[in-house]
Amino acid sequence: MAFILGERYQSQLLPARIEDYIGPEDPVRVYDAFVEKLDFKELGIDLNPNQVGAPEFDPKAMVKFLVYGYAYGIRSSRKLERAAHHNLSFMWLLGGLKPDHKTIARFRRTHQEALKKVLKQCVRLCLGLGLIEGNTLFVDGTKLRGNASLKQSWSRKRCEEVLQRTDRRIERILSECEAVDAAEAESDSLVHLKQDLANAQKMKEKVQEIMAELSASGAPRLNTTDSECATLKGKQGTGTIAGYNVQSVVDEKNGLIVHTDVVTDRNDSGQFWEQINRAQETMDRKCTVACGDSGYANISSLKGVHEQKVKVIVPPAVNSHATAGGEFAKDRFIYDEQSDTYQCPAGHTLKYRKSNEEARQRIYQITQPRICHDCPHFGVCTKAKGGRSLVRLFDEELKEQLEAQYRESDSQAIYRIRKQKVELPFGHIKRNLGVQSFLLRGLKGVRAEAALLASAFNLTRIVNLLGVTQAVHQLGCA
Repeated sequence: MAFILGERYQSQLLPARIEDYIGPEDPVRVYDAFVEKLDFKELGIDLNPNQVGAPEFDPKAMVKFLVYGYAYGIRSSRKLERAAHHNLSFMWLLGGLKPDHKTIARFRRTHQEALKKVLKQCVRLCLGLGLIEGNTLFVDGTKLRGNASLKQSWSRKRCEEVLQRTDRRIERILSECEAVDAAEAESDSLVHLKQDLANAQKMKEKVQEIMAELSASGAPRLNTTDSECATLKGKQGTGTIAGYNVQSVVDEKNGLIVHTDVVTDRNDSGQFWEQINRAQETMDRKCTVACGDSGYANISSLKGVHEQKVKVIVPPAVNSHATAGGEFAKDRFIYDEQSDTYQCPAGHTLKYRKSNEEARQRIYQITQPRICHDCPHFGVCTKAKGGRSLVRLFDEELKEQLEAQYRESDSQAIYRIRKQKVELPFGHIKRNLGVQSFLLRGLKGVRAEAALLASAFNLTRIVNLLGVTQAVHQLGCA
């Protein structure tokens, strides 16, 4: 069998223009057309070529560079620099420019706020093209590692333990120094001990500074690498991580991302109103349905969306106390509005005891603990010495209304498609693009990266939905 062999020394007549290397159906043309449509004044980037100072690379070319790189999982400034030298699509996109990794990193760091706004303009372009309707919105969150080590997360308890160990170490070194000093003043061992003492004292000063910063901020933990990241419990066996909680709002029609945000909250509770509201601000219109999983079942947050006349579809949170004992779950207790009391399945009365203003809830408890102790169901209904108690939210009626709304057949049909819409972007970003952590540090940096990834995902979807030629034409006409 013959082999087809290559010959790198064969003379060839190659095209003289970079343009000739990129065909009309190459997806890179969509990213080029998209950035050309951006309003750089709104982004906050000055395109005036007559500015005073040293010349710099064209900001449009640099934004194209970053958006296209993120779309293919190339985020490192050094990898982007390499692509500008060896990848034809990057060479075409940059017009032959070859910024080094320091220039790329500096541009991304300097224009974090501008890059964050790219997604907003992307969404509005998609609205104009009819790719986003904005009627039904799905919200979800995921945990992503920050550019920081969990080992650099310090709590007050850890600081105190390290200080105690360091103090003991300093005392031990001082004792050894005195012994060695008396025996052999010029020995090498004394030099090493003095160096160890200096290191221990330096460590003590560092921990004391961390303690002072923790006290000033009031935060339970502080990461010395990225002070704004949080200690979060990851998913799928990732354990505890130093990272961020990424929020995403997706439109039902084509699964395009409408809004993205990064927060330091350990869970999604309390984020529903905030994220849906910001998505509506981006679209400049109100949605009709907002849907999320049970992690968003915070009645105060859901209330804000409900009051906007938006249908809320969120399953109730699983509460072990509310479901304890099966037949003695909270919904088996009958509430009497006139007497403001609950009656348990065994016929006993639970009266109002006190309110928790911060948690916005009222607490009801059995009138006498012995009633529960003498009840045949004690140990199943409750094991508390004070007898059975119940919690009733200030907005309990609204909570029951939203739970009933979630169980409606129309709501169930919408909720069933939630996963395939809102979790697809996270799957694409984490699995296809290999994004397992942020590169930038601080909330401004990670929010800029999240917006870039979301914009890149939307452009990938546009290419799949319209095709390259149609997408370039539509973006040119938008």
